[in-house]
Amino acid sequence: MKRLLTALLALTLFISCSKDKGASIDYVAKNELEIKEYIAKNNLTAQRSDTGLYYVITNPGTGIQPTASSNVTVAYKGYFTNGTVFDQSTTGISFGLNQVIKGWTEGIPYFKTGGNGILLIPAHLGYGSSSNGPIPGGSVLVFDVKLNSVN
Repeated sequence: MKRLLTALLALTLFISCSKDKGASIDYVAKNELEIKEYIAKNNLTAQRSDTGLYYVITNPGTGIQPTASSNVTVAYKGYFTNGTVFDQSTTGISFGLNQVIKGWTEGIPYFKTGGNGILLIPAHLGYGSSSNGPIPGGSVLVFDVKLNSVN
C-alpha cells in the first residue's frame, strides 16, 4: 500500500511538472504596470494604443508619414526601463517596417519625417517570452527614435 501511494505521488508530481514545462508566461499585466511606473517616474505624457503600445511624440515631424509597409531610416537608442542600453544607431539604419518587431511596425508611423519621440513596447509587441541576444524574454523595450526618412 505504501508503494502504491508513493507511486501515485510521484506520478502526480511528474504530470504537474510536465504541464508547466510547455507553458509560456503571460507578461501583459506585468509589462503594463512596468510601463506605467516608468511613465510616472519620468514625468512623460504618453498615449496608449489599443494593442498596448505606449508612445510619446516629442516632435511629430513635418515630412512624409510612413505606413506599416514603408521602408524607413531611423536613428534610435534601445534600452530597458532601468536605463540599460541594449542597442543604438545614432546615424540611422534602413529597414522595412514589415520586417521588424510589431512595436516598431505600429509605432514608427506615428511620426512624420524629422519627427522623434519614445516608444514603450511591451513584450507581446517585441520579442514575447523568448530571449533575443541581450534582451531577456518578457522585457519591456524603450526606444528613443528619430525618423530620418521614408525611403
